[in-house]
This record gives sequence, C-alpha cells and structure tokens, in this order.
Amino acid sequence: MATVATLKDRYTEVTQRVAEAAKRAGRSPADVLVVAVTKYAEPEQVRELIQLGHMDFGENKVQQLAQRAAMAQEFLERSISLRDSGGVPTSANLPESVRWHMIGRLQRNKVRKAIECARLIHGVDSLRLAEEIQAIALKRDVTVDILLQVNCSGEKTKGGVAPPAARHLAEQIDTMVNVRLRGLMTMAPHSDNPEDSRFTFTQCRELFEDLRAYNLAEGAFNILSMGMTGDYEVAISEGANVVRIGSALFGEPAEHTPDDDDDGEDEGEE
Repeated sequence: MATVATLKDRYTEVTQRVAEAAKRAGRSPADVLVVAVTKYAEPEQVRELIQLGHMDFGENKVQQLAQRAAMAQEFLERSISLRDSGGVPTSANLPESVRWHMIGRLQRNKVRKAIECARLIHGVDSLRLAEEIQAIALKRDVTVDILLQVNCSGEKTKGGVAPPAARHLAEQIDTMVNVRLRGLMTMAPHSDNPEDSRFTFTQCRELFEDLRAYNLAEGAFNILSMGMTGDYEVAISEGANVVRIGSALFGEPAEHTPDDDDDGEDEGEE
C-alpha cells in the first residue's frame, strides 16, 4: 500500500518544484511567492502550515477569509508567546506574520470586510469595484493593494477585464489616492495538460510588461499572479511571481469540479 503523503511532504515538494521552475527560468526561487489557498483546507492544516513557516494564504469567500484570518492570527500570537516564554516547545520556523489574500470574486457590499482582512485583493475587474474600494479605504485612511484581473483566456465563465480594456482601466485606478494597483492576475482554462495554459500566461505577461512601461503605482506595479496546482510551473516559466496553490498542498476535496480549484473564484457565488 502506498504511503499517504503528509502535509509537510506536499509542502516540501511544492516549494522544491517552485524553486526548480524559477531556476529554469533564470530567476531566484525567492522571487516567487506561493499563496496557499485554504478553500478546502482543514483548520489544523492551516495551523500546521504556519508552523512550517508559511506566511501567505488565500481565500475565495470574504466570510471564510475573515474567519481564517482571525484563527490564524490568534494561533500565531499564541505560538510565538509560547516559544518566547519557553513554556511549550514549538516550531522554530514560525513566520513573523501571516498575510491573507482575497482571491475570489469580490462583491462591492463585502469590500469593507475584505479590506480589514486581506493584504492583497487579487480579483478587481471593474471600475465600480475599484471605486468602492477607494471610497472605503479613504474613510479608513488606508491604502489598499489590488491586482487587476484580466481575462486572457477569453472564456465567458471567467471573470476579468478584456485585455484591450486593461490599460484604460489601469490608468483610471492609478488616479485613486487610496488604491494601489500592484499588478495583474489571470486564470487559464482548465486542462489536464499544463502546456495548454501557456498561451493565456504569455498573453498576460506581455500585457503586464506593456503596462509596466507606464510607471503605474509609482513603480510598484510589479506583481504577476497566475498559475494554480495544475499549471504553476508553466506560469513561473512565463513570468509569474505569485502562484496560487491549493490541492497540491492540502489534497483534493471530496467533491471536485474543474473551476472549483485553487484560486477558483466561485464565479457568481461570492
């Protein structure tokens, strides 16, 4: 009987494969950030990954994001306190903080809660949503980092602005005082062959490079988020510096559908 891989085993494998993909692309492994997507993870799995030193986690739904973020922060603070007091042995790899990413489709009436919990909002795809983020961020006197979601695959079921409209929308967002456009995010069509994602990733990378020439966000436009469990190595080869990985870390969910994976978006549900 085959041995079931532990979460630590899967985490080690993913980090190694990310590092190798980065090196093949002539980049440093440190330049690629792994967002562990906890949509189907158990709370104890999130806690274990924190103990292994992982910092960045992503959620699709705002309510789940708020719950997970509170749980993770409480666990981290308690673990650090125990470590520093010498009371109970704990992992020496504890991160200094845990950062949460909002990676699903965000409704305007849930922006306030998302801003409270998320370090980066990945799926902004309209001026109206960006304006809502700006309005709430202004009231809270904070700056919110976002990514512009671009539909480079052309699939009608995917969210995101059409590539030809991306520059105009990016320039509009760039005028907002409390919203900082950090880069682009895209999703490739589901396929069992990772190479099928390459065209979508190439399109997004070329658009990303074009937009960087406009010095958006005063030079802070530097994040390209693309790639999930099935195709993150291809995404890294095409320039991704953020990948969103769920099932490769936490295992397959009991009931799994192609578009219900990793950053999954939950189109129309959020």
